[in-house]
Amino acid sequence: MGIRIGGNIEKVNAKELSYSEFVLKYMEKNQPVVMMGLMDDWKACKDWVFDNGKPNLQFFSTHFGNSRVQVADCGTKEFTDQKRVEMSVSEFVDRWLENSMEEQSSASTNLSYGDHVLYLKDWHFVKGLGLLFMLMFSGHIVGQQMNMKGSVYNIFDDVSEKEFPGFKEAIWLECTQEQNEIIFVPSGWYHQVHNLEDTISINHNWFNAYNLSWVWNLLLRDYDEAKEYIEDIRDICDDFEGLCQRNLAANTGMNFNDFYFVLAHFCLANVVELCCLRRNCENSIHSSSLVAQHLAMNLRSVRKTVLEIESVGGLDGNCGIFLDIRETLDDPSFLNLCTGLERVYGMIHKLKSGDIDTRKDLVDDLMDLDSIRTNGSQVFKAEELVIFIDKAIAKLGGTNGDEIDLLSERDGA
Repeated sequence: MGIRIGGNIEKVNAKELSYSEFVLKYMEKNQPVVMMGLMDDWKACKDWVFDNGKPNLQFFSTHFGNSRVQVADCGTKEFTDQKRVEMSVSEFVDRWLENSMEEQSSASTNLSYGDHVLYLKDWHFVKGLGLLFMLMFSGHIVGQQMNMKGSVYNIFDDVSEKEFPGFKEAIWLECTQEQNEIIFVPSGWYHQVHNLEDTISINHNWFNAYNLSWVWNLLLRDYDEAKEYIEDIRDICDDFEGLCQRNLAANTGMNFNDFYFVLAHFCLANVVELCCLRRNCENSIHSSSLVAQHLAMNLRSVRKTVLEIESVGGLDGNCGIFLDIRETLDDPSFLNLCTGLERVYGMIHKLKSGDIDTRKDLVDDLMDLDSIRTNGSQVFKAEELVIFIDKAIAKLGGTNGDEIDLLSERDGA
């Protein structure tokens, strides 16, 4: 079945694109874009690539050879993805080197497994090796990729019009992603990639205030599907809803309670940053006001999403999330989240990092919010988290006593 290509994805020089422009033109409109110039200083672009532009496979064998990875067998479909086989990185590299020939370079990892091509896909580099990377969207280290908006396993197969009604009428966008280019794939846009030569890329899924509702909608859709699959055993199941939530977590990676836990901690991290900002903004009032608007925007997005969850009964039977402020502020992972927020917004607005507030200062500021119990801990049900957000914005949304525009969502991130 042929597909109709309706146009190309825009390419821009990201060095000439401000963050606000990116927000207005692409992120707020949920439109794709290919960005050049952002990867010039990436260490991976030097360590992972030879001067002739070919992948430096020995680098991976030397540094990560013993790591066990899941490799996709591109010739065998399993459920909605390729079948996976496990091997070490060294074994994978050896097979790649043995089988890589120029005339066969039609996939990023063009090695044979029987008659099939193998593809080292979705290697969770940071999680598996404890390494830290600052990732943006999909960064292309070496090789060429063709990206298309897709909604089926392979858009070049014979696609069932019954299963995918209207597929023939779909109009596709196409682009060739060159070396050292980043593509922003918007929320809800399916895409299909064809590697035109040996290829290495870094991909990162993320959410922020602009696509938080997309994450919730995806979770809700997956929940409805998981529920439909087992609807016939409802009458004989002691805890049908619990089973639905367990299946949702197994299929999607989190259930409603997990997502609410993330929202609550993300909310608290933004409030902590507002507290720190208020203490450290004396010499940079304008920049810190913009950061405060970003943080307030995040809180407003969390508030909206929590209300959406509550409106469909997503937290029925949930007693809420217990947060002990003192213990949370001692949690290294939570402090890393706060530091990450500060670093990102400081970079966007060229705001120097302030002195880190002492634990006591932060506890005092947070306890100052009426919704926090006097002992510094609270069970946050949905309605209580909304109240907490409202009071945090009202008390901490301004800087140096000046009022700022908390409704300016276009400056959010």
